[in-house]
Amino acid sequence: MHISKTGSVLEADLHGLTAEDAKRRLEHLLSHAGPQVREIRVIHGYNGGQALRDMVRVRLKHPRIASKLVTLNPGETRLLLSPPDKKQGR
Repeated sequence: MHISKTGSVLEADLHGLTAEDAKRRLEHLLSHAGPQVREIRVIHGYNGGQALRDMVRVRLKHPRIASKLVTLNPGETRLLLSPPDKKQGR
């Protein structure tokens, strides 16, 4: 998984991963993203099947995810994040 950061937005490219590996890595990223991170743009692609897309849009659950936005780009899903739970950080 390739990750880049621009301001308060992380971009995670899942190309080449299985759905289960991508899910585990995204959950880890969500758990460890700092409070300044407000959004994760997940690049899952769409030409090679729907497994990664469906995992991100349907199966991925995490307390930090406030909402999921489907974009005009069918290979991308935006995860809007809520601030981290202060109890988790202590």
